[in-house]
Amino acid sequence: MSRTCEICGKKPTTGNNVSHAHNKTRKVWYPNLQKVRAIHDGAVKTMKVCTRCIRSGAIQKG
Repeated sequence: MSRTCEICGKKPTTGNNVSHAHNKTRKVWYPNLQKVRAIHDGAVKTMKVCTRCIRSGAIQKG
């Protein structure tokens, strides 16, 4: 749960790195999470939130 957005639930995505020789190795793409002080349930709380939620106004900064 440490690399998950607390608002939208965005998680790491997995896939393959593919070289020019078409070699495949596993890769993980992590969401861009930021620690933000936000108002949640009427109280100021530190949350890990993705930048898309911050930009869209899904949270209210405290």
